[in-house]
Amino acid sequence: MKTIKDFDLKNKRVLVRCDFNVPFDDKEKITDDFRIEQTLPTLKFLQKKGAKLILMSHLADGKSLDPVWKKIKIKAKFLDNLRLDKREKENSDEFAKELADLADIYINDAFGVCHRKHASVSAITKYLPSGAGLLLEKELKILNKVLESPKIPLVAIIGGTKLESKAKVIDNFLKIADYVLIGGKIGEASELKKLKYSKLILPEDYVDDFDIGPKTIKRFEEIIKTAGTVVWAGPMGKFEEKKYEDGTKKIAKAIIKNKKAFKIAGGGDTLFALKKFKLRKGFNHLSTGGGAMLAFLAGEELPGLKALK
Repeated sequence: MKTIKDFDLKNKRVLVRCDFNVPFDDKEKITDDFRIEQTLPTLKFLQKKGAKLILMSHLADGKSLDPVWKKIKIKAKFLDNLRLDKREKENSDEFAKELADLADIYINDAFGVCHRKHASVSAITKYLPSGAGLLLEKELKILNKVLESPKIPLVAIIGGTKLESKAKVIDNFLKIADYVLIGGKIGEASELKKLKYSKLILPEDYVDDFDIGPKTIKRFEEIIKTAGTVVWAGPMGKFEEKKYEDGTKKIAKAIIKNKKAFKIAGGGDTLFALKKFKLRKGFNHLSTGGGAMLAFLAGEELPGLKALK
């Protein structure tokens, strides 16, 4: 896989796939710019090498990217939310070629969408010389280390609300991890309750159906204490409300308390929760991807990475 360092960038039009799918408050103000900050080294490197930048990203809920572009103090041409065009999610060759016609080189620095077979991530590499940005390169270096020589026991913690987006990942982690702890709404899924794995630990109790309860927290804490590597994606409950923040907050603190473990957390909601509780510094690595991180560590082939190869 080529990286940003393998190209002659001077006076070249470089199309950069960023992941600026950041959270907003009710007043359309960005509440967490972590993903933006993590991408800046790539953009500054390109600028220093004399490249002409064209930046693109998606944003959830059909929003405009204007507030994001206003925050980036770098000379560049900006495209609007890619998912406003339905051809993006269709991995359309036509749309990919339209994007490619804007540039001379394509750089993917959006690890968080590498598990998506979308036009700006996958199909576009057919039409331009392509490589990985500094952030994507960094993510792969750290996650490969975990894959190749993890400190054991390996404990995966998976939360959130939608089982369909994480079912395959859970299945894969059951093959490689020593423990798989399930929190959030997905812990109530009947499909998981049918699985007979001693390493699969489901919630024993809940608080109003919006957070894992004290028995579950204690059980999870006991397992986390023994871990050599911890991989976490997905909150344990509706942490945005104080009444239901205990599960996510206490699990985060238990992970940090384990000083010998290599600790990784990823995903927008997880990172936002860690910011809220001021606990980000206790982790060895904060991944800009949640689903992508889990899929990669579970051994799945990511379309965005396959395309770059």
